[in-house]
Amino acid sequence: MKSQGNGLRLYAILYLAFLYAPIFLLPIFSFNDGTIIAFPLKGFTTKWFALMAEKGQLHQAVINSLIVAGSTAILATTLAIFAARASTRFEFRGKGAIMAMIMLPLVLPEIIVAMAILVILLQMGVGLGLTTIILGHTLICTPFAIAILSAAFQSLDKSLEEAAYDLGEGKFSTFRLIILPLVLPGIISSLLISFTISMDEFILAAFIGGTSPTLPVYIYSQLRFPKEIPVIMAVATCLVAVSIVLLIIAEYFRRRGVAKTGGKDSGGFL
Repeated sequence: MKSQGNGLRLYAILYLAFLYAPIFLLPIFSFNDGTIIAFPLKGFTTKWFALMAEKGQLHQAVINSLIVAGSTAILATTLAIFAARASTRFEFRGKGAIMAMIMLPLVLPEIIVAMAILVILLQMGVGLGLTTIILGHTLICTPFAIAILSAAFQSLDKSLEEAAYDLGEGKFSTFRLIILPLVLPGIISSLLISFTISMDEFILAAFIGGTSPTLPVYIYSQLRFPKEIPVIMAVATCLVAVSIVLLIIAEYFRRRGVAKTGGKDSGGFL
């Protein structure tokens, strides 16, 4: 048994090293003075981060990504609130099939989803741009938001809702004054996770973005130019740092929501 435990521990260490080693290498090479991504390092420098401020296309790509990610987070979370509430509170015919269809983007290959959306948009004559990216990202992010909010709604004590009805509150006021404050940490967590997923998403943005590139699309397009790679490494370092911070904040609010509603924590993002 002890040897099995040691083998499992070694496997976990090797797996985590393989998974996260590229992420740890990003900041190392982004502060490297050389233009070639290789060891040994030439020296320490911050000039690549300074050069980021001189690239207008990069700034526009960041603005596009912020617009898309912010809009996606709001839309996906709003849709997820209604879906999670309905699936956890009510029983209706076809609920399992409907929820399975909504959650289907979680298991479908993203490139297939992107191609399907592109064909539909072209057949409808819809112009490609930020709006189409937002719609595509909302489709991808909504299942994640539902998974988070379903856990928040399931942990609610139904007696609180029934007590509000007994005291004369209507369904809307009960939902607004009782339910929403209790699931607010889950809503914040859903917003942050959806924002992070949308900010990092590449395939859909590349297929249906038209001439409005987001940050991941811009990064990919610059990889063709060797001289731009150090700057891209600096951009990627900033993007990874922001993503990690958002995930930590989202996990904090998720755990806070579980503790607030008195539910059981079955594990989260961290």
